[in-house]
Order: sequence, then structure tokens, then C-alpha cells
Amino acid sequence: MATPTGTYRVQIRPDFTFDDTAALAGYLSDVGASHLYSAPLLTAAPGSAHNYDVVDHREANPQLGGEAGRQRLVTALRAAKLGFVVDIVPNHAGIAVPSANPAWWDVLRNGRSSAYAGWFDIDWSRDRILVPVLGHDGDLDVLRVEDGELRYYEHRYPIAPGTGAGTPREVHARQHYELVGWKRGDGELNYRRFFAVSDLAGLRVEDPAVFDATHAEVLRWVAAGDVDGIRVDHPDGLRDPVGYLARLRDAAPGVWLVIEKILEYGEDLPAWPVDGTTGYDALREAGGVFVDPAGERAFSALDAALTGVAVSWPELTHACKLEAAQRMFPTELHRLAALAPGLPDAAAGLAELAANFPVYRSYGADGLRHLARARSEAGRRRPDLIPTLDALTARLREPSDELGQRFSQLTGAVMAKGVEDTAYYRWTRFVALNEVGGAPERFGVGVGEFHAAAARRQRNWPRGMTALSTHDTKRSEDVRARLAVLAEVPDRWARVLASWTAAAPLPDPSFAHLLWQTVVGAWPLTRERLHAYVEKAAREASVSTSWVSPSSAFEEALHTVVDQIFDDPALTASVSTFAAEITPAGWSNSLGQKLVQLAMPGLPDVYQGTELWDYSLVDPDNRRPVDFAARAALLARLDGGWEPPVDETGAAKLLVVSRTLRLRRDRPDLFAGYRQVPAFGPAADHVVAFDRGGALAVATRLPVGLSLRGGWGETYLTLPGNSSVPDDSASSRRFTDSFTGRVYSGRRVPVSSLLDRYPVALLTSAEPVVAP
Repeated sequence: MATPTGTYRVQIRPDFTFDDTAALAGYLSDVGASHLYSAPLLTAAPGSAHNYDVVDHREANPQLGGEAGRQRLVTALRAAKLGFVVDIVPNHAGIAVPSANPAWWDVLRNGRSSAYAGWFDIDWSRDRILVPVLGHDGDLDVLRVEDGELRYYEHRYPIAPGTGAGTPREVHARQHYELVGWKRGDGELNYRRFFAVSDLAGLRVEDPAVFDATHAEVLRWVAAGDVDGIRVDHPDGLRDPVGYLARLRDAAPGVWLVIEKILEYGEDLPAWPVDGTTGYDALREAGGVFVDPAGERAFSALDAALTGVAVSWPELTHACKLEAAQRMFPTELHRLAALAPGLPDAAAGLAELAANFPVYRSYGADGLRHLARARSEAGRRRPDLIPTLDALTARLREPSDELGQRFSQLTGAVMAKGVEDTAYYRWTRFVALNEVGGAPERFGVGVGEFHAAAARRQRNWPRGMTALSTHDTKRSEDVRARLAVLAEVPDRWARVLASWTAAAPLPDPSFAHLLWQTVVGAWPLTRERLHAYVEKAAREASVSTSWVSPSSAFEEALHTVVDQIFDDPALTASVSTFAAEITPAGWSNSLGQKLVQLAMPGLPDVYQGTELWDYSLVDPDNRRPVDFAARAALLARLDGGWEPPVDETGAAKLLVVSRTLRLRRDRPDLFAGYRQVPAFGPAADHVVAFDRGGALAVATRLPVGLSLRGGWGETYLTLPGNSSVPDDSASSRRFTDSFTGRVYSGRRVPVSSLLDRYPVALLTSAEPVVAP
């Protein structure tokens, strides 16, 4: 199949199998997708709800339907003329159920003499593999030996040959592993993990034999013509990402290859043998241009008033990253420090460098620049560590030094856990910006900045993915679009927030601001969903409660507030009224950012279900079942000529998604370039418009401010055409709006005419001219 023109992401999982997905093929084709983009398909841990915990790389997941089911899915996709993009997980494997992972089981049974000992990144300087599974160390008394295995409640472990005699404690003492209390994992673990998840063990895919063994099945699918694209999960966790990607490209030269690489603001993707990232950078740009930068001052003042202190984003992220390094990754720090023997305070120096590292990890010459910045900041904060920092930095500059390679694996984990999973829940000034790949300290994206970034993407990574919602986003695109409205009405928001916090107080004002923004952004939502979300979010923030040490008092207060939102009629009515006030403007933002994401340079992905309004929160909320039958029925009505209103059905969003995806699939020649289409007139700053070379996207931004101005007035666009033809000549190019079917001609077109039906327009010309 050709390079995708638009993918559709489906979370294939045990409760939505290969056959369930195959049944969607016709709908996905009708909606305009060119390729299905799936969650990982190899055998995952029993009952896995996401499939990122692969336990056996040799076959398609039996829980999804196995090899026969996979083949039926491929057949259905080909019949619908759809391609197939699969997700792979090279960095780690699932070990929560050792018996399900043959390689890990063998390592536990045979230790370093196992044929698979080299598969996993294990520090063998410790005699036994630490397995943090017990409630506490004293739980060894409940161990039992059954059927030739060591058992701890429902957990099963192998027994090394010749070591099964005696009491369970005696048998355990002879094994190549040591079962210990679960809290000891962060401090004493001797195998590399995925972030701080002890149930996911790091793989050594830098070893060609391990690469071959763990990729053989997926590459067989590629060779058979069953797979057209590969998405690589978390390449930053690998010891040698560049070498890995080169090896993968050589093994699958014809596939579309994208990587889940999170780029910080201003960071460029190196010139690697890939087609681009999975689009978190595009998410920040496409969503941010619908946030009013003028709201920053009011929201900063509100945040300071709520918390009693002006919070600094750089100081907060440093504190969160340092805390993550020291609290979550002490075992990784000790392993790194052991590579610098005799250097005093090496672990402290490494933690400070990681906390000040400005991007996820180091690569090439840019990595040296980032390391220099980290060294400078670390020295400013900890002058007592300067000699240690200088010695460490000298080692870290050497690309072949194991210390540097392992440090690069640590910095990405520290960034992810310290910022994405901690700071994003503590910095609650304006949570619409707190997204993976985002820049919460930068309040929105200016129109000029957006166009510059889009033109750069067209030049450098035109085949990279773009996205607005993924299985990892903290809030769905429509939640963020509605929250963006608050930036336009900060005074109104401050007043209603004050009334709500007075009616339902919470002893953590910063988290209360996150809670109420969440309520407004996702309203209406069920009590159960909100309870689950706020508990997870509060524990991630690790301020008033945490995963390791939950505070029953705070969590009780938190759940009391949630119940009050639903049980207090006056509070429920107030929330409902305010949400209703901002919802229409939120719909406008949703349609605008969706059109921008689908039409901008790059290849767009639609996350399952988001072709209608979707007000999901962080996982597992965003992995709830999708009503595809309802979507198919609405699409059939659209194809029958129905021009839907912009209302609670979300049919207008389905119109935008289907017509834009179909156009990209059927007329790729209209999307071969990029240039800004400037607007002129009193409301020009409320327009974002660009020409892709025959397809022109036009969207409304900052809809509240537009309504306060009284509408578009004399604002107009100058459509591309022959400059020698008079503006209103009948010989001018003619453009058709894909959403309404209306035809426009002439050079100057009033925006009020273009956008009187929908806040977006997608214009096409029969005479495409590739934009520069």
C-alpha cells in the first residue's frame, strides 16, 4: 500500500479483537482513512488492556484471536483497500506474570546461565534478580511449593533444577531471584525497567540476536505484505536509538516508519531514517493556535491568588524531576554511579544533571549543547557539586562511554515521570496546555508561529504523523478545545471558580483548580469517571496524596467534593449552566483544530471515536468502548445529503473529519505544498488559513472574542489565483467548499460568507497550484 494519507487508531485488545476490528474495515474506508493504525499485536500479558506489555514475540496475541484472527483482519482491510500500520514495543517486555513470558521464566529459572540472560538489561553484580512483589519482606512465610513451582498467592515462579528440596523459605533462598517487598523495587532493583514500572523489564535490542528474535514475527508480516507501516514505541528508552532505527529501516525498507519521540519546545528531530514522529509536536501547534495568549496574565494572577505563591514553571519542573530521579530511580542512579567509582557524590551529581537536562535525551552534537546547559544549571543550583559535575560531564561527552549511554536512558525517564506525570498535575494554571509534548509555560501559539512551524514541517517531515488525541494524551482534543474558551473569559471563570470552591472546598487549592477545570472540560460526565480520574490525578501530583503513601483523609475530602458536584442541586445547576455557556465556542474550537490537524503538513491520525465529540480524560478513561454503529449511521446520513447543525450530536465534526480525510486520500495532489493565506480586516486575527496547493483550510479561532466584536465585519481572504486577473473577474479560479458544496469565485472572499454555516471551510480548486 502507498504511504498513508490518513490513519485511524484502534485499540485492539481482548475485549475488542481482530475480528471486531475487521468488522470496522468498511466504516474506516467510508470515513476516509487510508490505513488502520493498531495497538501492539504480539502476545501480551494475560488480560492486558493495552498490549504494551508483550510477553512473547513469536506470535500474534491469542487473546486477540491469534494468527488466524490476524489474517482475517488483513483480508478484511485489503478488501476495503485499507493499509495496516502496527505498533511495536522494542524497549521492554511484560514480566508481571512470569509464566506467560518464556524468556523471563527461563532467566528466573537458570539465572545468568539462561540462553535468554542477554535479552534483558540485568545488573548481574547482584547475585539474584530482585522481584518486588511481596506485600512486605515478611510475607515469605506464606510461600508454598506446588507442582514444581514456588507460589506466592496467585503468583508463580520457577524452581531451578536440583533446588526444590526443603521448606519454601529454603527453596526460595536457593533461587536465582529474590522475592522482596514491593516498595524495595525503586531503590534496589537490578534490571532496567520502563520508567518506574517494575512489571516491564528492559530489553537489550542493541544486541543483533535480541533484535532478530524480538522482531522476526513483525518483519515476517512486513515481508508477506500484511503490514505497511510501523510505529515504534518509546525509542528514547533504548541504549542506541539511532542504531536501532537504522537496523529496523534496513530490515523493512519499504514501510512507513514513525516513532513516539517527544520533542520539547524548539527541539528538532534529528535526520534519522524515519518518516517522522507520532505528532505530539503537531498537537501542541494545532491546539495551541486556538488558545488566546491574552489570557495568560489573568490566569497567572488567578493561580497566584489560589496558591498564595507565584509558581515558576522552570523551578517546578526542576523540583519534580529531581524528586523523580531521587525517589523513583535511585536504583538507576546507583547503577550509574557505580560506573564512576571513586567519584564523590556521583549519584547526587547525576540526579542534578538529569533534573536540569532540557530535553528527553541526548543525541549527537545537539546532545552536547543540552549537556552543557544542564551542567551550567546544575552548577548554579549546587555549587558544592561542581567538581563532581565537571568530572561527570567529561565522561558524558564521550558517546562510547557506557555511563553516557545509560545516562541518556535515565534522562528520558526522569523527564517523563517528573514532568508529564507529576508537574502536569501540580501546575494547574491552565490545564488545556498540560499535554504530552506540550509547553505549558507558553500560553498558546501565535498565528505566525503556527504557520512557521507548519511550513517547517512541510519542508523537513512531510510524512510524519500529526495527532490531537492518542491513547496517552492527558485529555482528549475536545476537552482541551472547550477549556481553551476559558482563556477568552478569564474574569468570568475566576468568579464561577470562586463560588464553586466556596461551596465545595478542598484543602489543596492548586489541585482544586485542576479538578474544576476537568469538570468543566468534560461535562457532563458520570460520577464514577470523575471519582476515578481525580484519585489518579491527585496521586500523580504527589502533593496531598500519592501512589506510595495514599492519604485517606485527603482522598476522602476529594471524593466528598466529587459527590457534592452531583448531589448538591445548586452546584450541579451552576456547573451545567456554565458548561452550557462555553460549549458552543468549544465546538467551534474543536472543529477548527480538527480541520487544521487533518489538513496541515504531515499525515493525520484520528484516534478511535474522536470523529464525534469525545470528552475523555487520561487512560483508562480514553480507552472506553466506542459506539461505531452510531457513527456509521450518522455518516450514512451525511452521505445522503444531510447538512448537520453544530450541536451535541457531533455530526458536524464527523462531516469535517470524513470530508477532509477523503479529500486527502482521493486528491493527494491538492496537499503537496504549504503557504499561509492571510486575512485582512477588523477580525483578521480570528482567522487561521492556509493553502496546501489547491486545498485551502480556513478556521475560526478565538470565537468568544469574535462574537464580542460583532462578527467578521469586512474581514476577507485573498484566494490564490492568477495575479493578472481582476479580483472579481469571472475568469478567476473557482473554489468549492467540501463541507457545504458552495462555490466561491473572485480573488477577495468575505470570511462572513465562507464561515456563515460552519466555523470552518475546506476549499478546493479544479486547478491546483502547488504552494511553495
